[in-house]
Parts: sequence; structure tokens; C-alpha cells
Amino acid sequence: MKSKQILIITILSLLIASCTSTKNTSTTTKNDKLFDATWELEYISGPRIAFNGLYPEKKPQITFNKETKKAEGNNSCNGYSVDYTITEDAITFGEPGPTTMMFCGEGEKVFLTMMKKVNKYSIDANGKLNLMLNDVPMMRFHEIQD
Repeated sequence: MKSKQILIITILSLLIASCTSTKNTSTTTKNDKLFDATWELEYISGPRIAFNGLYPEKKPQITFNKETKKAEGNNSCNGYSVDYTITEDAITFGEPGPTTMMFCGEGEKVFLTMMKKVNKYSIDANGKLNLMLNDVPMMRFHEIQD
């Protein structure tokens, strides 16, 4: 009788330990997915101008450099580089560094202003990167091949 109890406790302990390690792996995978990709904007909340009107030629893109803690890309017109901080699912962006000074419409301003507002991120079941204000998606990106 005592050996059955020990066997049951051992099996339960192994099951609990295996579930815990699976959870940690999925968090690592989410972050790896964020860093190992170039993301292109497909939705932005707020502006009254249609998305294709804001970005008629080129859509904004972002990549996250894990080593330098900088997000880099283009805002549809000019290149940018900005510091970021990630803690679990929270994300904040600093002030963008100097960019080239070409003017290409309102899209650039809308994109950079929205980056300052977001405070969370997620990668959804469809593999899309969502930058959010609390739990409301403000910008959605899809992964592109370089």
C-alpha cells in the first residue's frame, strides 16, 4: 500500500515538473519570434485617414535587436532607431534617434506617435505582432521575409 502511494506521488511530481518546463519554453519561443523577424505594419488605430492613404508607397517596418536593445526600421519614409525595454509582456519605447528629414505625409508622424503610447505586446495565434495600449491593439504587424 505504501509503495503505491510513493509511486502515485512520484508520477504526479513528474507531471507537474513537465508542465512547468513547457510553460517556460513557450515564453522563450515568443521572445525568440519577436527578435528573429522583420515586422511590417498592417493596421494602426486612431487616424481618420485610411491605412493605404497614410502609407501609399511603403508600409512601416520594425526589427528588434536583442543585443543593443534597439528597435530599428523605417516609418514608411525615413529610417529610425529607438531604444526599447521589455519586461514579460510589457514594452516601452524611448525617443527615436535622428532620422533622415524627408517629408512623406502624415503616416510617419502617426507611426512614431503611436510607438510612444504602447505599453504591451503580444504575438497572437496567427503569428501577428500586436503593440498595445493596455489590452487594446494599437498597431498590428505581420512577419515578412528579408
